Parts: sequence; C-alpha cells; structure tokens
Amino acid sequence: MKGVLRVVAAGLFTTIQDLGRPAAISSGVPAGGAMDRFAHRAANLLTGNSPQDATLECAMSGPHLLAEESCLVAITGADFDPRVNGAAAPMWMGIFLGRGDRLTFGGRRSGARVYLAVGGGFEADRWLSSRSTNLMAGRGGMHGRTLAAGDLLSTATERSAPAIAGRYLPPALRPDYSDHKLHAMPGPHVKRLDAEGRRRLFSAEFKVSREADRMGYRLEGPLLATSGDELLSFGLVAGAVQVPRSGQPILLMADHQTAGGYPVVATVVSASMHQAAQLAPGDPLRFVQTTAAQAARLRLALSEALSTLSAP
Repeated sequence: MKGVLRVVAAGLFTTIQDLGRPAAISSGVPAGGAMDRFAHRAANLLTGNSPQDATLECAMSGPHLLAEESCLVAITGADFDPRVNGAAAPMWMGIFLGRGDRLTFGGRRSGARVYLAVGGGFEADRWLSSRSTNLMAGRGGMHGRTLAAGDLLSTATERSAPAIAGRYLPPALRPDYSDHKLHAMPGPHVKRLDAEGRRRLFSAEFKVSREADRMGYRLEGPLLATSGDELLSFGLVAGAVQVPRSGQPILLMADHQTAGGYPVVATVVSASMHQAAQLAPGDPLRFVQTTAAQAARLRLALSEALSTLSAP
C-alpha cells in the first residue's frame, strides 16, 4: 500500500465504493456498491484497474485532494467542474497528477455523482469480500464512514505495468445523463394498479423528492393507488419501484433493503440504473415500458462501450 492522495476537504458525501457484496443479500445485507456502475467501471478501466477495484463516489459536490505521490487518475460520471491546480481537467480520461498537485471541483453543473479512480485502486477496509462503504453497519471503505479532512488514501496494489495517461472514452460512447427516461419492465404486482394507474406509471412525469439517498428515492407526482391483500415480505432488487399505501412510488437504489412487502409495480432495467444514479432531488423522470429484448440490447451497448477501454 502507498499513500497517494490526502483529503484536504471531503465534499458533501464522499465514500469508497466497489461493485458491492451481492453474495451477502441472502443474509439480509444490502449489496451496496457504486450507484453508477458504468461510470465506476469506466474510471477503473481508464486507469488500468479491474472493474471490481474501489473508487471514490462523490455525491453532489467533489472533494479537495492533494497528491502525496504521482499517480494516474480518471474522473467520470457527473460534471462537477474538475480542476487540477485551478485549471480545467478533462473527464472520462486518464490523467497524471504529480506530487503536490491539487485536484478540486468548482461546483456541480450536471448529474449527482462523480467517480474518481486511481491506478492500483483504492485500499479500504474489507467486509464480506467488498471494500464498499456500508454506513448503516459502519463497515467497509474508510472505517465504515464518509471521508473526512486529513484522511490519507492509499492504493490497494502496486502497478506492474506502466501507467498510461490519455486514454479516453469518446463522447459518443458516454452516457447522456440529461436523458431522464428510465427504461422499466412491469413488475410482479403491476395488476394491483387499475388501468388508470398503469397508464400513469408509464406516461406521467415524476420528480425525485428531497427524500432521496443511496437506499432509494421517494418520487413526487401522480399517486398510484394499489388494491389487494397485504403481501408477505419478498426479495427485492435495485431498480424495483414499490408503491406504499401513500401512493407515492419509491425507486430502490444500491443500498436498498433486501426484503419488503410493498407491491412492486415496475423494475428499472440495469441498463438505465446509471441514469437513475445521476438524478438529484428536484429532477424529473419518466418510466418507459421496455421489453426484455430491448433491455438486453441496451445492456449490450453499455458493455460494448466499456469494451473499448479493456485493452491499452
């Protein structure tokens, strides 16, 4: 391990995340991990890492980091106006930081979460085979908490191959985070909505409320009334759209509970979850009904975009 980046200021909500701990779901532990997995994977690939390595996830504002050693980094996801020593820094590209360089962010311009990878991946506490931060359990990441001023971030492994700066993801292959249409398939309890409710679900505009975090987003908009007897608890997945008795739908995100009893009327497909991850309170969204075949094509397009980064 080698200390490479010192936290001067942590930003609003910065944590260490990888691809989570899906094997722990059966034990009641949320899978967690990066909210925008496309941006997380791209940042790792741009720095020569495995997609499973840990990155920083910075929500709503970015940190101020001081390079203690020279290192290769990549910034992806939302646009928070990244800067190196005060000069604009490129996104979706591997760039070198020299010892003493300062990486800062001018302010949020679009999106909700920035991802920062460093060559060698970030070292962090492991819990249940993952470095992801679980704040509720206080495990993983930087001692189970958000980053704080003074923290020293270290790399997990020493690079054996030379670091290569300048690799980038072409703009045409980058996600369009301004597109707030989330592709979704009808859920197992969609028939608990009447015809008008189903029409509203896949046609009306909703808005992310202030009750939004890594567990899920409560949505504002037309109420969706459900009928039928109370359900026994059942397993849940990220992307599930639950409707509690209030009629305000809830979109489950990375740290969602593993089981629940509210009807699931739709599920956002995995290929749209990176867009959902970049929504902030107040942002509008629509659910677009999608078939399994369409979802597979969307997922394939994302995989092909990342495959362009898989080899130097």
